[in-house]
Amino acid sequence: VQLQAYGGGLVQAGGSLRLSCAARSIFSIRDMGWYRQAPGNQRELVAVITSGGSTNYADSVKGRFTISRDNAKNTAYLQMNNLKPEDTAVYYCAADRPGPRRYWGQGTLVTVSS
Repeated sequence: VQLQAYGGGLVQAGGSLRLSCAARSIFSIRDMGWYRQAPGNQRELVAVITSGGSTNYADSVKGRFTISRDNAKNTAYLQMNNLKPEDTAVYYCAADRPGPRRYWGQGTLVTVSS
């Protein structure tokens, strides 16, 4: 598996979770991002971070989620605070490299109970 995502789980509303995404054997990664897909919905961007550390967030998560990365470890993180039931979804990480080529992780389920 080249892109491994983990850290999902069940949490009550208002709680926190931290997702991790580790890239193996993928070189020259530029952007790393997190996307999510809820049942019946399309996959949507949650947050993205460039190799230089610039970030962008979906309006729905601004102020609650923080994306970060460790370039030496080829790993990205998503700290999710003040979770809401509408954050419930399968979260996917993605890594972009020149080509262009995008790699997808296998997804990790986040369930927020009310």
